[in-house]
Amino acid sequence: MIKVYTSSVIDAPADAVWARVRDFNGLPRWTPFVAESRIEEGWPADRIGCVRNFRLRDGGVIRERLLTLSDYDYQCSYSILESPMRVENYIATLKLTPVTDGNRTFAEWWAEFDCAPEREGALARQIGQDVFQAAFDSLKKAL
Repeated sequence: MIKVYTSSVIDAPADAVWARVRDFNGLPRWTPFVAESRIEEGWPADRIGCVRNFRLRDGGVIRERLLTLSDYDYQCSYSILESPMRVENYIATLKLTPVTDGNRTFAEWWAEFDCAPEREGALARQIGQDVFQAAFDSLKKAL
């Protein structure tokens, strides 16, 4: 099992950042790599167990299930059901913590998953930089 961890400080209050990221169907509004997204079966985007089905700008399709969502903790977790990345047992968590000095947000995003050993380094870089950090950078510009 491999773990990928990325953190960043966003110059916006945690409430404002959370308002943007808590929508499980909202990836196209705050990430640079998602073209479109929908929640399957018409479920609400904040219902535990709902499945988002989204298309990446490069054409890849990913399906993820919402596992946890806490407005109190500013945290959500999800699993990948289908992905072109060829990963298994993928669980990710996005967590925000208010930084009282300057009314900013400490954002953390991590994932644990299994993959072929020869792909670990490339996937760690891809997920850590091209997904998690790219999304944080996009949030910084938007907020």
